[in-house]
Parts: sequence; C-alpha cells; structure tokens
Amino acid sequence: MQISFIVPVYCEEANIQTFVSLLKNCMTSVSEDYELIFALDPSPDKTETLILQEHIKDTRVKFIKFSRRFGQPMAILAGISYSKGECLIVMDVDMQDPIELIPIMVSKWKEGYEVVIPQRTSRRGEPVTKKIVASIGYKIIERIADIKIPPNTGDFRLISRRVAEHVLSLKETNGFFRGLVALVGFKQCLIPFERPARFAGRTNYNKFFGSLKIGFNGIFGFSSFALSLSTQFGFLVAGFSFILSIIYATMKMCGTNFPLGNPTIVILILFLGGVQLISIGILGEYIGRIYDEVRMRPKFIAEKTIGFN
Repeated sequence: MQISFIVPVYCEEANIQTFVSLLKNCMTSVSEDYELIFALDPSPDKTETLILQEHIKDTRVKFIKFSRRFGQPMAILAGISYSKGECLIVMDVDMQDPIELIPIMVSKWKEGYEVVIPQRTSRRGEPVTKKIVASIGYKIIERIADIKIPPNTGDFRLISRRVAEHVLSLKETNGFFRGLVALVGFKQCLIPFERPARFAGRTNYNKFFGSLKIGFNGIFGFSSFALSLSTQFGFLVAGFSFILSIIYATMKMCGTNFPLGNPTIVILILFLGGVQLISIGILGEYIGRIYDEVRMRPKFIAEKTIGFN
C-alpha cells in the first residue's frame, strides 16, 4: 500500500524541514511505503534548496518545479498526475492541516471511503474579516452550486486512486479542486477538527480575504445561477420601471408638477447603469472561462522534476 502526499508550496522555507520531520514520525505507525511530492511554484527564497536537501536524505521526498507560477490549484493537479499511490493526501506545508489526522484518514479509507475530508470547526489565527468572507463564500457556494461541496473544508483531503484518475480526466482549466472532487462523487466522510494557527512564515493569500480567485472559480465554475440571477434582476428592474411610469402618469394627470431635473431620473439612470455593468461583468466571468477552456493551454509546465522514474 503506497500513499502519495501532494503538497503545493511557494515561499515556505520556514516550514519545509519541520513538516518533513513530523510527517516521517507520523508515518512510522501508518506505512513506510509512501512518497512526498512537493509541487513547487518558483520561489525567491530557499524553499527549493531545502526540498533538495530533504530528497538527498530520503528519496521518498520528490518535487516538481514549474516553469513559472501556476498557482495552488494547478500545483495540486500536477502532483496528482505524477503520483503513484493507491491513495493520495493533499495538504499544506504550514501545519494548519494537522499531520496527526493522517492515521484517521487512512483508516477511514481502509474502511471503504474513497474521499475523506477533514472539516474545520474553528479557524485559529485568522482575522475576523477573513472568517466572515470564508463563511459567506461557503454559504453562497452551498446554496447555488450544482454539486454538494461540504462547508468549512479546504483542499486538505484523502482521495483514492480511482477518484484521482477521474479528477485528472476532467479537462477544466480553472481547477477548483474541492469542486472537482465533489463532481466526481463516490463514498465520502467528514472528520471534524480544530484548525491550528500557521506554524511559521506568512500566508501567500490575502491576509483579510483569502483567495477570492479560487472562491470565484467555485461560484462560476459549478453553477450558472449568477446568469439566471442577472436575468431575474433585469426583469425586476424592468417591472419596477413600468410600475413607476404608471405612478408618474397618474400623478401627472392629477395635476402634480415635477421640478425640472427630477432627481428620480438621475437615480434610475445610475441604478440601471449599475445593473447593466453587473450583468456584463457576470457574462464576462463565464465567457473568460469558456475562452480558457477553448484555448486548451497546458494546466502546468514542469521545468524540473526530481525523484521520479
């Protein structure tokens, strides 16, 4: 039984050695047959050097270095495509994805679950604004998505080889990993846990809002609700304008005089202009994603790989 760990990294020199050490200690009681794949966006710090040092000490440590920064979602898919394990565990290197959950996740997989997802019950060390944005984002995705994505979950999860192959068969350029796994389906379970604060270093996402790009991929990539919402809103505004015109006509016939440059006209013009811009923006989000898919550009380009046959 081989287990593959997929760890996307960028500017994580402060965490590499501690993470590898803790993972090795944990795996002594789980399985010695594993591979640790670091998917590295080119970093200006010593992340690559430290990973190479760990590879020299233990050949189970491998890494993929990309030709440029492709981002976390593509790094995860790259790691999956290079992996050989019967099950795969995707996690971050900052220890916010607790290593001590690995034995529980593997045991659930042995019980027959093909997707095992740790679910956060708390988020330590994060600003209130980021928690609020995350909460709202999960609620929106849960409400409008065509698939069921468990709330308060990240990319930290275990998937079977069968699930991994089906995820790779999906050709979506804007990869929202947790959405792709949900789309594939299969038997899954949740493991509640308290998410600890970051061990060292600084997050690569916005401190207060997280990754809005990944959130938008979840909203626009797995639901057409925004398109229907703009249509419904357009009908609502049109209906409101029709009713307002009747009110104005009735008031005019009753002898009401309106001042020159009625402020209502200005308000309505600005309101309608805002609605139009929002609708065009929503269309742009979908059209941009269609354009990305049609071009069929590679999801990632590996400059260097070490540890793979």
